[in-house]
Amino acid sequence: MAHPGSTSSTRYDSAARQLDKAVARTGAAARGTVGLVAVVAAVLGAVPPVSALWLAPMLAVDLAWTVLFLRLAWRREPLPSWLVAADVATTVVLCLAQRHLVAREALDTGSSWIAGLVTMTVVVAGATWLPKISVPAGLAVAGAYLAGVRLASPSHDVTGTLAIHLVQILAITVLMTLLRRSAASADAFLRESAHAGIALMVERRRREDELRQVSSIHETSLHTLTMVGLGVYDEPSPVLRGQAEADLATLEGLRDAPRAVTGPIALDSLLEEVAGRAAGLEVRRRLTPQTVPEDVAEHFARAVTEALANIALHSGVREAELVSSRWDGGIRVEVADRGRGFDQHRLPPDRFGVRGSILDTMRSLPNGGAEISSGEQGTRVRLWWRP
Repeated sequence: MAHPGSTSSTRYDSAARQLDKAVARTGAAARGTVGLVAVVAAVLGAVPPVSALWLAPMLAVDLAWTVLFLRLAWRREPLPSWLVAADVATTVVLCLAQRHLVAREALDTGSSWIAGLVTMTVVVAGATWLPKISVPAGLAVAGAYLAGVRLASPSHDVTGTLAIHLVQILAITVLMTLLRRSAASADAFLRESAHAGIALMVERRRREDELRQVSSIHETSLHTLTMVGLGVYDEPSPVLRGQAEADLATLEGLRDAPRAVTGPIALDSLLEEVAGRAAGLEVRRRLTPQTVPEDVAEHFARAVTEALANIALHSGVREAELVSSRWDGGIRVEVADRGRGFDQHRLPPDRFGVRGSILDTMRSLPNGGAEISSGEQGTRVRLWWRP
């Protein structure tokens, strides 16, 4: 198991996380491509007053960042904030040094290689950071570009260029805000759907357990009536009276039992079904038969579902182990794998799976709890509850 984060209708992968991955890959590839084009354009356009002493080191720095972006795009890794910040700083320096790096004709037409880098830097910053950071960063880049143009050509009109840059900053900010809100709404819907699916599974198991109890009582009562009909009890019998009272008490208990949260559930049967729904995993089970209240069963089911999903998505292995046992007067359930581990203390805040669907789920249960241990030998999730 590794970082959290679909195995069945009861599990989802974070839409926000998928959005971040897609934006990071696209942004890195676009920035890398534009960086290469800029280097070629800068070399081809190196005519006076372009200074080779300025151009060579500046292009070397830009080429280094370009290679880093292309590497991230190739390996499909997220964009680190430090790289984006360094790119913003590099672009600002390039903008301020335009009089040494760009020919006058390119400045006048707004087609310089630095102009392309400015646009891409604004887009990458807006796609990576929230507006409270990306907007000031974009304005800083745009301001540096305009300052550099005026230093190189004091008579140049920068009004049109400023308007274009403001539109770019506004457009990427609005677009990413809408996409992030949509992803958050999708995650909220998927979480509710996952919880509803588990609740339906739990309710079906509860009904099955209830029907088994009713069937057992029916057989016992029928046996008692048969014995009476055959004349086995031809006079008042303490045994007969005791059996009838026990049957009546059980029936009344079923009638009066609240249906919302206290119905009994065979936890081993429920976990068996959860394990069977873990797509892409072979789950070895050692489940001890035991019955728990409905809300307890649902908490266990949600946590185990998330743990198995994380193994399938991130551990790099296709085998897992699911064990339930009686422990210290309560119940303990363990989910383990032998895949690559992770450091849960370094998980980003948006990684809902470990915190929300495992730790918080079990810790919100009275007398319940959870802990996760992970390392080179794999990951083990321990869940427990005491009545």
